[in-house]
Amino acid sequence: MIIGLDAGGTHTDAVLLGAEGILHKVKVPTDSEHLFDTVMAALDTLMADRDKAEVARIVLSTTLATNMVVQNRLPEVGVLVAGGPGLNPECFRVGEEYHVVSGALDHRGREIEPLDELELASIGRELQAKKIRCAGVVSKFSVRNPAHELRMVEILTPYVETIFMGHTFSGALSFPRRINTTYLNAAVYPIHKNFFEAVNRSLKAQGLSVPIRILKPDGGTMDIKSSQGYPAQTILSGPSASVMGALASADSEKTSLVLDVGGTTTDMAILLGNSPIIAPHGIELGQHKTLIRALHTESIGVGGDSVVRIAEGEIVIGPDRQGVAMAFGGPVVTTTDALAVLGQLDAGDKDLAKAGVAGLAEQLGLTTHEMAGKIFDTACRRILLAAAEMIETINSRPVYTVHEMYEGLKVQPDQILVLGGPAKQFAARLDVIETELEYGAAIPVPVWQVANAKGCALARTTCEVTVYADTARRVLTAQGEEFQHSLSATATLEDVLEIATDLVKVKAIRQGANPEYLQIEITEQSEFNMVRGFHTTGKNIRVRAQVKPGLIHGYDCETGQLNRPDL
Repeated sequence: MIIGLDAGGTHTDAVLLGAEGILHKVKVPTDSEHLFDTVMAALDTLMADRDKAEVARIVLSTTLATNMVVQNRLPEVGVLVAGGPGLNPECFRVGEEYHVVSGALDHRGREIEPLDELELASIGRELQAKKIRCAGVVSKFSVRNPAHELRMVEILTPYVETIFMGHTFSGALSFPRRINTTYLNAAVYPIHKNFFEAVNRSLKAQGLSVPIRILKPDGGTMDIKSSQGYPAQTILSGPSASVMGALASADSEKTSLVLDVGGTTTDMAILLGNSPIIAPHGIELGQHKTLIRALHTESIGVGGDSVVRIAEGEIVIGPDRQGVAMAFGGPVVTTTDALAVLGQLDAGDKDLAKAGVAGLAEQLGLTTHEMAGKIFDTACRRILLAAAEMIETINSRPVYTVHEMYEGLKVQPDQILVLGGPAKQFAARLDVIETELEYGAAIPVPVWQVANAKGCALARTTCEVTVYADTARRVLTAQGEEFQHSLSATATLEDVLEIATDLVKVKAIRQGANPEYLQIEITEQSEFNMVRGFHTTGKNIRVRAQVKPGLIHGYDCETGQLNRPDL
């Protein structure tokens, strides 16, 4: 059996998945201030009267890191940046303890300015005096040569407990994004470490000594131990859970708009058949543009518990949430109250909902029922308009899926896949809303109430490796893998492809993948000659390999059953 759990902003959903499909599912309110207690309560309810020895894997997705970033509650961390040719690192300042230090490499990784080790030690003592426990170090061209970052770590280690290096997170050259990525990993590390260590201890105390995985924003998983080196990989894992949940029932011949209607937000994404669209450069969260690989998702502040107001004679929904709906004892009218008035809600106190909606109806001269219908229509239109904006953004540039890039493709959804608590009601209403963009039929996915948790349970372990070879310098590096080897001057693209494939295989197994079911593909390969004067001096070769994101081997999308799953 597999447990999938997604801790969202409003509810925490969990499923127990067995050979015959979903065996049990739970949905409990999320207490964001005590998220650990919420997760444990959901697991306790899920496993009541179940044989824990039969659980083979647990996959978790939480909002912990995302909430810290969005609410600007990140702890202070040290960031030390060494530049190089080009823009001044001062342009990319993050946090109060941001230090631009001496030292530089050129674009091929050759040192053009040495580090000032006395300067680094002095900054280390400052951080120690301020009781700053975590830091990040970034050298501009560290993906070509990590030597400066490695030496910075050696010097800072006596003063700081945990240090992250920029070259470990991606093989892509993007100095500003690398700084942000390193900063976020250092900043979310303490709470990530404490949370998952507590979960690990508690599960073992309950007799659940099984592999624990976390869901990443690219829709794949990694084991909990590996996640300690990449804690920011939990950012935006919630929307990816929605995508993977929809993927379990997607039509391989259709383009699908995925909508996960939650209590606080609606998350949306696009599937081209069985392939999610990916953000090619990485997550963008507020002011932070990163190299964290992620599915292309958008979120808007329209959900079941979004506050409904009247402003200048118009209905305004969200983006804030002030608690549960009035039908459940909440303080203000919400979209859920409109559903209750329309007779589309089985639970809650319909009279309380009517009283709240009636107060708003008076302001517009409508009946209570008319007002409820307008609230629901307004919510649906907001969602569809936001989806149209997302699709326009996707169509304004090359479309990247998790498997390939499409030049000139125009995304046009054939259907809408809806999940979340009110998915059935929203799907029916979305079908009759007229907009300029045609979306096709709206369909609630199977077990729509907890489809995101199901997506967690079914996601396979993924990873990627970028290998860079410089035959003139006779060096081959795979940053993030601590891999650097000498190279023959006659090395070819085929040689580098073989090395990249081997490295991604080793990495995937280390992060928890089953070696019998690895699906490896090359997503990028390039080579070009380096010329000095009129002579070729060598080649630059770059290869990116990945374990394909998708559902675990053995899952049957038609029957919902597991047959010898890849765990």
